[in-house]
Amino acid sequence: MTRVAAVDCGTNSIRLLVADCDPATGELVELDRRMTVVRLGQGVDKTGRLAPEALERTFAACRAYAAVIKELGAEKIRFVATSASRDAENRADFVQGVFDILGVEPEVISGDQEAEFSFTGATKELAAHDLPRTASGGTPMERPFLVVDIGGGSTEFVVGEEHVRAARSVDVGCVRMTERHLMVDGVVSDPPSAAQVAAVRADIEAALDLVEQTVPLAQARTLVGLAGSVTTVAGIALGLPEYTSSAIHHSRIGYEQVREISERMLTSTHAERAAIPVMHPGRVDVIGAGALVLLAIMERIGAAEVVVSEHDILDGIAWSAA
Repeated sequence: MTRVAAVDCGTNSIRLLVADCDPATGELVELDRRMTVVRLGQGVDKTGRLAPEALERTFAACRAYAAVIKELGAEKIRFVATSASRDAENRADFVQGVFDILGVEPEVISGDQEAEFSFTGATKELAAHDLPRTASGGTPMERPFLVVDIGGGSTEFVVGEEHVRAARSVDVGCVRMTERHLMVDGVVSDPPSAAQVAAVRADIEAALDLVEQTVPLAQARTLVGLAGSVTTVAGIALGLPEYTSSAIHHSRIGYEQVREISERMLTSTHAERAAIPVMHPGRVDVIGAGALVLLAIMERIGAAEVVVSEHDILDGIAWSAA
């Protein structure tokens, strides 16, 4: 076993996983997993720069994570930064700040690398075990897998069996779509108009057209959904009284449930969404766009359900470190 720390810094949140990994057996023993909403990508789509207050929120989270990493004695740290910091003019400030706190430089990875990590994290145990579709048994998951990681700034699509066959990253994420289409004068519409929702949908459909140029979406037999938008939709569908990772991990959420939740999130007020028990405060304003991305993907490929995974890019980063 190698004890590693993996940090995934995205557009909306920063996450930490400390785990013992055994590459020989494929076993990953989780010691600590946590997430902080820092909105690093606040305004970056409009200004092209990381806002000072967004950087400070991110550095505060890094300081808290550094304490956890030290306490648990991780031998290796790998810090991966995704969409927002890939696009920003002042990303050097971000890189230096992270290095000063954690002693490692964030790797500002490409969308294709991001997709590779997501696929590994999401499917390593699915590829090793034929998990049934229901708790009572049934047909094992069919391959190829389509892994979709709906982030804040971008969404990654990966098709493969045990290994990646094709991948594509497109700039359609819950924060980017919210800021681009669901805000007026810097304030999120409460709720958005039909025209605003239609604009989001048009962007998503155009992005899916791009993805289909290089990724054979139609060949997928099992859809695996990752990240906060998907896990939040799952928590709502399951009617959980609070966010429970073990209940959400490997749950199967049907198309009709996703459609109903997407419509509900896009026609409700901020207060109504905030009152949902599993809703993280940092997702209240962006869940509508995130749920719509998931719905559009399911409709494009004709998926009857999405298999929800709590293991994602963070786990893939941990495996790469080990």
